Amino acid sequence: MIIPVILAGGSGTRLWPLSRELYPKQFISLYNEHSLLQNTVLRIQGIEGINPPIIVCNESHRFMTAEQLRQININPAAIILEPLGKNTAPAIALAALTALMNDKDAVLLIL
Repeated sequence: MIIPVILAGGSGTRLWPLSRELYPKQFISLYNEHSLLQNTVLRIQGIEGINPPIIVCNESHRFMTAEQLRQININPAAIILEPLGKNTAPAIALAALTALMNDKDAVLLIL
């Protein structure tokens, strides 16, 4: 079983002025009608053996994340909320622990 893990935590500082702390780059549509988050989720949909994704995002973006997934009819395996961004390794560790609760042999695809 392949579980995609989508790291959607960023604070939006590097794509300023398009993105802001309250509306970071992962929620912005840059090249089509979908946001970067939505495009990432949609890209993996046709892969054989792929399970619903685990999304790791900032706690303050939980509603925006859930709404963007709802708009493209995706029901994630989990949305993990980071109270404070601590970069990539801790986010992946949280996702791995979550995946292990459902399948001890899960393979993660980090995106």
